[in-house]
Amino acid sequence: MLKFKYQLLQLLFLLLTFSFPVALSNHKAIESLLHRLDSKRALPSVQEAAAKGVLKRLLPTHLSSFEFNIVSKDVCGGDSCFMINNHNKSSQNGPEIIIRGTTGVEIVSGLHWYLKYWCGAHVSWDKTGGVQTTSIPKPGSLPLLKDEGVKIRRPVPWNYYQNVVTSSYSFVWWDWERWEKEVDWMALQGINLPLAFTGQEAIWQKVFKDFNISSEDLNGFFGGPAFLAWARMGNLHGWGGPLSQNWLDQQLVLQKQIISRMLELGMTPVLPSFSGNVPAALTKIYPSAKITRLGDWNTVDADPRWCCTYLLDPSDPLFVEIGEAFIRKQIKVQSNIRVNALTSMQVTLFGEDDQMDEDGRIVCGDLGDTFNENSPPTSDPEYISTLGAAVYQGISKGDKDAVWLMQGWLFYSDSSFWKPPQMKPENREALKVLVLVELCPIAKEMTGVCNIGSGTGDLMMLLIPIEEVGMMHGLTQAATMHGMAPVNSVFDFVAMTALRMKLSWLAVALLQSVPSGKMIVLDLFADVKPIWKTSFQFYGTPYIWCMLHNFGGNIEMYGVLDSIGSGPIDARVSANSTM
Repeated sequence: MLKFKYQLLQLLFLLLTFSFPVALSNHKAIESLLHRLDSKRALPSVQEAAAKGVLKRLLPTHLSSFEFNIVSKDVCGGDSCFMINNHNKSSQNGPEIIIRGTTGVEIVSGLHWYLKYWCGAHVSWDKTGGVQTTSIPKPGSLPLLKDEGVKIRRPVPWNYYQNVVTSSYSFVWWDWERWEKEVDWMALQGINLPLAFTGQEAIWQKVFKDFNISSEDLNGFFGGPAFLAWARMGNLHGWGGPLSQNWLDQQLVLQKQIISRMLELGMTPVLPSFSGNVPAALTKIYPSAKITRLGDWNTVDADPRWCCTYLLDPSDPLFVEIGEAFIRKQIKVQSNIRVNALTSMQVTLFGEDDQMDEDGRIVCGDLGDTFNENSPPTSDPEYISTLGAAVYQGISKGDKDAVWLMQGWLFYSDSSFWKPPQMKPENREALKVLVLVELCPIAKEMTGVCNIGSGTGDLMMLLIPIEEVGMMHGLTQAATMHGMAPVNSVFDFVAMTALRMKLSWLAVALLQSVPSGKMIVLDLFADVKPIWKTSFQFYGTPYIWCMLHNFGGNIEMYGVLDSIGSGPIDARVSANSTM
């Protein structure tokens, strides 16, 4: 009996840890991605000039007070960093401070660090204090650092910025002057992974035209400027529209300016992709296509003029065809963007021969927005896996090196569907039932009998102290990670494992539907509802710890300060972290 229990525990533990080799593989893939991005960035002279541009707009009187230089990661010990030192002046009016960094973003964030901590300046959004630089001494009088200077290494590869809905809350009303100010702010804050979703409707218009969908058909598909985000996510259609052709064209021009500046600073813009949301006209043009009409979201009286959008089934060949067409159209439409490079060759947005990876973008195919606050039409794990694979296939056929950045909001907002494993171990009666239901079939398959299912007494024999289970040396650590008391951790851990195995297949089906290292998840509400804690670190998939510091229309100043302060560190140092 005891030997059987050990075998059973070992079996479950092996099933549990299936994600850890995947995590290791993902880690190697991410390292490879970082290396590729580094090799495809704008030339050092371009990034240095872009950083100087930020300084000129922020502090024009001090343009000659700073010298900027791009350095390799080897100088930083293998990671991204910035270094600040006193400058060896060659003339009275020469630079006083030299800032070196691995990218333009690192240099500009180093500038911000110096102005903040050595000059008492403040640089933020207008609504949170704005730019306050009166404390900065005049040129020639800047405070000097200690001889060894300052070296700050980036603790994680990426600092992500924006939420997809911010497009309609704020961005859609901005011109280039306001966007330029925002991109400057991003660089000053060290952001190197921003969304770049502006102007995508103009590209979709061109794509759908190739599928015989007219501009008139799209009038009822695209949302108005204030509702674009929710139309993109398939929550509604047509509300606030239609969009004029002039407006569509202007947004595309603006997108090219935004991306160009991001690239010059060494950022990695995140671009959109196809998630299955299609115009109603597609049902008539392709009557045999597998298209499902989703339920109502929060539209006015469930009016069909605005509610109940259409989702193209991932198993339909048209899904991948449209996904690939959109990626390729982005490449073609935006391939004439020039990075202002002091170089003998012209570096386009997507590089030579229309290869999107030349400048190292990460493409965002937001499956989280396929079902953003909308449940999928079926809970069949095979369907969910097929959907994820189809989204990625559409992306990868357009760009073989693309990485899918997926918003993880759905795991929180629709947790009843995605069933995150949140069963608490202290609910022991429920766990007993679970063990009886889940483990007996396994026991019978292994031994022909199910002795542990004959009663509570036999069941409680599973309460074996951890120290007696030598072959389960990793169980103590795993149990502690999941908040279980060590003395009962075998019982709790087995029960919770069975529960998670049963209820997590939908999330696993989604997250494991793409090749290793080709997906990164945004744990979007981690400051309040950290999904990484209840998903075995997203089942081995790399993720980014995010915080939603406010919601649309909220102007109060509040936040979970202890969680914001400790959350990223806890996630980073946790066992088997994929952050």
